[in-house]
Amino acid sequence: MSPAFEREEYAQRLARVQAQMAEHRLDALLIGDPANMNWLTGFDAWSFYVPQLVAVTFDRGPIWMGRGMDAGAARLTTYLDDDSIVTYPEDFVQRAGVHPMDFLAERLRAFGLSRKRLGYESDTYYFSPRALDALRSGLPEADFVDADLLVNWVRAIKSEAEIAYMRDAALIADEAHRVAREGVRPGVRQCDLMGEILRCQVGGNAGFSGDMTALSPLILAGKAASTAHPMWSDETFENGQTVAFELGGTRHRYNAGLSRTVHLGRPPRVLTETASAVEEGLEAALDVLRDGCVAGEVHAAWKRVLDRHRLQKESRIGYAIGVGYPPDWGEHTVSLRAGEPTVIRTGMTIHVILGMWMADWGMELSETVLVGDTGTECLTSFPREVHLVD
Repeated sequence: MSPAFEREEYAQRLARVQAQMAEHRLDALLIGDPANMNWLTGFDAWSFYVPQLVAVTFDRGPIWMGRGMDAGAARLTTYLDDDSIVTYPEDFVQRAGVHPMDFLAERLRAFGLSRKRLGYESDTYYFSPRALDALRSGLPEADFVDADLLVNWVRAIKSEAEIAYMRDAALIADEAHRVAREGVRPGVRQCDLMGEILRCQVGGNAGFSGDMTALSPLILAGKAASTAHPMWSDETFENGQTVAFELGGTRHRYNAGLSRTVHLGRPPRVLTETASAVEEGLEAALDVLRDGCVAGEVHAAWKRVLDRHRLQKESRIGYAIGVGYPPDWGEHTVSLRAGEPTVIRTGMTIHVILGMWMADWGMELSETVLVGDTGTECLTSFPREVHLVD
């Protein structure tokens, strides 16, 4: 194993983060989001269920700080030398009365950060209030500053190397939908079909493997399709059901999302009319989505189509996507929703997802797109129409 990118790629990312740190007058940045750790250092392991950090400084660069047994993964997957890999003892793992951040606070003091201005990620899934309390107790003279999403916004615009992995992920997503479309039939259990989908997602193709997608693959069948995020079950598909699949592909932790809908049997008129409106709305949104547009303008283009067809969708219609770890593949930055003032830029990758969840049925249609100067490129390429299974 080795880092997924060349050293120069990581050096450019570090320089961009440090520029933002300087703008916010930070002496160091404490990163708890595993996606941001990966983006800055290459670190990749299923270790985020225990406390870990990457501390970004100006004089030393990034320092990985985590559980001792995960130091091997840091050596295998990052470019960091041994002096930049700091571990806490096993006695600090899930033990009452102590916390790993107690130990790491001491190491941060040893790096000269005891009286510095320290940024931290306040709203990441894996950096708990208990962790922050331990750091504050161990560094009482430091000034802790909320720097949430600082790295997320820096990584919103993708490099060519990142886009290459996004294209690979999109190929896996397309293949996962092929497996789903060919396998969904009345009498087939949802779990059995999902087993085939998962094998495709992880197995990738002859050229490269896939990873577990950061967002769990979803099957929305029948009445379960009236909600946004149901999990699969051991129920069988039934004739007359509308089934939506929200699947994706992941390559080196870079995710591409893709949603499509099938119907088992003769489609009801409400489905065909709704699907036609959603496809029209997707094209309207993609026509607006380009460098320099405002996110709210994209949503407005979609909303005009829905209004004309007397349909409603309250939730946002897209979000930035890229490198990610469970439970989410979104980057928590760009959202396509009403009134959103964010300016879209070339190089952003966005999952445009149009889910319509009705009283007792639902459908989904989405694309992962790359924003360009004059428009968008759909990285995913699976047929959009509602597929009918006789």
